[in-house]
Amino acid sequence: QVQPVESGGGLVQAGGSLRLSCSASGRTFSGYSMGWFRQAPGKEREFVAAIHWSGGYTDYADSVKGRFTISIDIAKNTVYLQMNSLKPEDTAVYSCAARRGGLEVGYADYPYWGRGTQVTVSS
Repeated sequence: QVQPVESGGGLVQAGGSLRLSCSASGRTFSGYSMGWFRQAPGKEREFVAAIHWSGGYTDYADSVKGRFTISIDIAKNTVYLQMNSLKPEDTAVYSCAARRGGLEVGYADYPYWGRGTQVTVSS
């Protein structure tokens, strides 16, 4: 099993940047795919980005392409989400999820979840 733990959320002005981190507890991310999801108040959870454990493949939601970058440091058992040019509509709780095998974009495909970290973008 693997237990993701997120960090790096906070309050930032529109146009600013944040970097979220997701580290593993118990196991390394080797052999896994990692996904970032977010959920704003009153809205459904949505896919943000995902990366294969090898770092060789990534996927992004259209709403964040060109602004967000997902990466992984295998040696540190850590996946990152670099968020630039943040917009108020990016405000949400961001959760890191892990699954064995290849990439998926549906949250139901991920059995291991962190507790989430709040990202608030002020206008």
